[in-house]
Amino acid sequence: MEEEQQLTRWEGYVDWRRRPALRGRHGGMLAASFVLVVEILENLAYLANASNLVLYLSEYMHFSPTKSANNVTNFMGTSFLLALLGGFLSDAFFTTYHIYLISAVIEFLGLVVLTVQARSPSLKPSACDPANLNIPCQEAHGGKAAMLFLGLYLVALGVGGIKGSLPAHGAEQFDEDTPQGRKQRSTFFNYFVFCLSCGGLIAVTLVVWIEDNKGWEWGFGISTISILLSIPLFLAGSATYRNKIPCGSPLTTILKVLVAATLNSCISRSPKGCISRSPSNAVASMATSPSSPTFTSKEAEENAKTRESTDAPTESFKFLNIAAVDNPVHKALQCTMQQVEDVKIVLKLFPIFACTIMLNCCLAQLSTFSVQQAATMDTKLGSLKVPPASLPIFPVTFIMILAPVYDHLIIPFARKVTKSEMGITHLQRIGIGLVLSIIAMATAALVEIKRKRVATNSGLLDSEHPLPITFFWIAFQYLFLGSADLFTLAGLLEFFFTEAPSSMRSLATSFSWASLAVGYYLSSVIVSIVNNVTGISKHRPWLSGSNLNHFQLERFYWLMCVLSALNFLNYLLWAIRYKYRSTGANK
Repeated sequence: MEEEQQLTRWEGYVDWRRRPALRGRHGGMLAASFVLVVEILENLAYLANASNLVLYLSEYMHFSPTKSANNVTNFMGTSFLLALLGGFLSDAFFTTYHIYLISAVIEFLGLVVLTVQARSPSLKPSACDPANLNIPCQEAHGGKAAMLFLGLYLVALGVGGIKGSLPAHGAEQFDEDTPQGRKQRSTFFNYFVFCLSCGGLIAVTLVVWIEDNKGWEWGFGISTISILLSIPLFLAGSATYRNKIPCGSPLTTILKVLVAATLNSCISRSPKGCISRSPSNAVASMATSPSSPTFTSKEAEENAKTRESTDAPTESFKFLNIAAVDNPVHKALQCTMQQVEDVKIVLKLFPIFACTIMLNCCLAQLSTFSVQQAATMDTKLGSLKVPPASLPIFPVTFIMILAPVYDHLIIPFARKVTKSEMGITHLQRIGIGLVLSIIAMATAALVEIKRKRVATNSGLLDSEHPLPITFFWIAFQYLFLGSADLFTLAGLLEFFFTEAPSSMRSLATSFSWASLAVGYYLSSVIVSIVNNVTGISKHRPWLSGSNLNHFQLERFYWLMCVLSALNFLNYLLWAIRYKYRSTGANK
């Protein structure tokens, strides 16, 4: 009876009451379905504000276009960077289940603060007319600015926790030891991006229209209700979830291996320490070294033991092998070869992570300059006036069409052609996204040239009136960047989750969002550098002023195109050399 119960358990997993998770009762596509629906509401709450925030900051908080753009990229960058914190806490101390709930409450509180400020005129700068010099526009400062940024960064903290826990929570519901489980997990990541886009579609159409026509207090209010509804919906799936037992801090393991390797290497060079701490002892210690003492339960310890490797250490990062020796400098620095190999895996992921940052720097333009471009153009669609912040409807709709087609048509066909389980590898997907980002930036430059030519020919360079050119021209750059986002984000999420050690998967998956964060920050840095460099010798900086028609935006887009092309060449070098760890998923 006891053996039968052991066979039906998911080793290393518990249910929401911390009882052993059982096969057939916990996990699977049903459990992951709750995660997918919750993602719709979560991304609706976030993107409804992020996509239109640049206009809110410029029109209601009276920041300049460049300052508004930088504030938006900093806010979005911080949101995604904090995903690392959510992933770390999920792996180390809590479960992804608890981190989501805590983060959703924090985001809810931040949205309440923003809703209250948007509703009360006394908490915002006085209304003004930029064309009327008698009523100067005063930028938000003091307590009003403090309230604005308090609300924004509470939202950022909540969003970070959710992004760092929700994808990993859904992916953990599948059995990676079976081909069917791995295929279902791949499907989950495709539909995760699909659901992310569903929430985005509602956000950039209905909610943005409400913000522009009924008031921002209504837009923030809808976001508040959306994130609030996601909490009971997530809880409704509690009985079906299997939750991975926290395995202790992955950062501690990484740091311990690096320190042990450094100290043992130094000691081995001295005459006294070279015999007892030679690299050859690392191989001998593999079977005898104890499991990591950081596991918090018996189940987690047993799960770790089953993953202990008895093969020889890999050739990559050979200098780390010396971390696993019989006689460490201190007992706290004793490492198993499994821990050493886990750290090697994480180090091999970093070059891929770094190569996706430039793509996300390009994506940052969708929330800043592209919105401002569209605001100067004719946004009428028949009798309907389309808000500029609704332009992401183009990539979002395309993603919603392409994701099911990719999963149900392209992947099955690729599997038949390549006779492999994956069909198209993760790195191939990421590479396609990088190529599309290059095309997107070239397209954006050409469209901006055309937009400025129309402004010049129409004599509207200094006018606030819409230019006689349809905003559909901007749709092309949105289309290419949206496609790039689908290929790269889904590929990155699955790549990091699949390749990372089991004890670090939430943190590794968070690298996908951290790449977005660094991309947004890098966008702000590039804008500042471009303005400083081009403003030398009394020249007008490319991206300064209050009138977009006087910007040299097309030159900035060409610069981004060149940088993206160089980045792709760098990516090819790393991708070709990369060897997949999870052979079961890539054969």
